[in-house]
Amino acid sequence: MIHSKNKRVVLFLFILLWSGSLAGMQTLEREHTLMPVPKEILWESGIFRLDDTFRINVAGEAGERTFKAATRALRRLSGRTGLFFDQDYITGINQSPEAGLELMCYRTGELKLGEDESYRLRVSSREMIIEAETELGLMHGLETWLQLLESDDEGYFFPAVIIKDEPRFPWRGLMIDVCRHFQPLHVILQNIDAMAAVKMNVLHLHLSDDQGFRMESKAYPLLHQKGSDGLYFTQCQIREIVDYAAERGIRVVPEFDMPSHSTAWFVGYPELSSKDTTYTIERSWGVKDPGMNPASEFT
Repeated sequence: MIHSKNKRVVLFLFILLWSGSLAGMQTLEREHTLMPVPKEILWESGIFRLDDTFRINVAGEAGERTFKAATRALRRLSGRTGLFFDQDYITGINQSPEAGLELMCYRTGELKLGEDESYRLRVSSREMIIEAETELGLMHGLETWLQLLESDDEGYFFPAVIIKDEPRFPWRGLMIDVCRHFQPLHVILQNIDAMAAVKMNVLHLHLSDDQGFRMESKAYPLLHQKGSDGLYFTQCQIREIVDYAAERGIRVVPEFDMPSHSTAWFVGYPELSSKDTTYTIERSWGVKDPGMNPASEFT
């Protein structure tokens, strides 16, 4: 028989051990503003303190796109913190093996549906690592890393955390209707930067409709000369948009409407239409008649 006093001691020790095991099982909770919210977040204790000696190292099979993304991230970090880092352009593999942030990827990756865009990010008090199968995932990891930045009375820091993330949807797109509401080149580029910040991967450009034809055509120049009010993108500008987006892991999908929603085509080339008349650019919304003539040899 166990004495009642001994019973109380045993019970006390059991409760103490049980409470300790529960404490060990508890995970840290922390408010954050990560967008989109990563698939898995495990907060840990500690922080990585930032100072002007901070550097980024690129390892693995990274290409030019990663070097540019890392350089942009470093400059954005400098702009947010006011710190002047001695590292400027990041142009090669293992330039700074003792760096505070290491980027590791295993292949460049293609701009296509279904490509691996996952990444893993770890921040500890000693180092930070972003690892991804492709450059696309690596760039997503950089965006999450920049969003983690915090500050206190002593300066800027990154909280200790382990993040495993991948997109929920393969097509994460933004459609910009530059036909009905033309936007200049710099606005399109700003939107691409914003898309990259929230890990979107498809820019859908609506380039033609009843209200305008918004891309230069060298084969059929009257399309943009008469169908745009002078508001269109040159082929050089379109290439700049495509290249700018590709550097940020974004595909550009152009849309040209036909056989309906084609009035702007008919302004310069009425022979495309199924009705022989004179056309002007539409200034209102709605479904307009007629459409393109599929029986015409010219069409």
